[in-house]
Amino acid sequence: QVQLVESGGGLVQPGGSLRLSCTASGSIFSINTMGWYRQAPGKESELVATKLTDGNTNYADSVKGRFTISRDNAKNTVWLQMNSLKSEDTAVYYCRAAIRVDSSNYFQRYWGQGTQVTVSS
Repeated sequence: QVQLVESGGGLVQPGGSLRLSCTASGSIFSINTMGWYRQAPGKESELVATKLTDGNTNYADSVKGRFTISRDNAKNTVWLQMNSLKSEDTAVYYCRAAIRVDSSNYFQRYWGQGTQVTVSS
């Protein structure tokens, strides 16, 4: 059984900052990609940022220069530092990880429960 537990969402004013955290636990053999996705009301889910085990990162154009993804492989934890937040960043943010539960070469995608981020004055 694998779980991803997120924390750190909330209400913040435009221009403010928030830091999201996600930790994977359970029967984990190894983790490849960890990242963040978001879904705003009435919109499709979109990639925010991902980070591979080797450190390579990928960001949505809309968050480049404002958001930073970081990761501690030993702690199976990924963070998303969000600065200069805008109203259009309002969404439910989901953590996702590609995890192997045994020595096979099969990575399964796991999702967190989601955390609400609201940017409003």
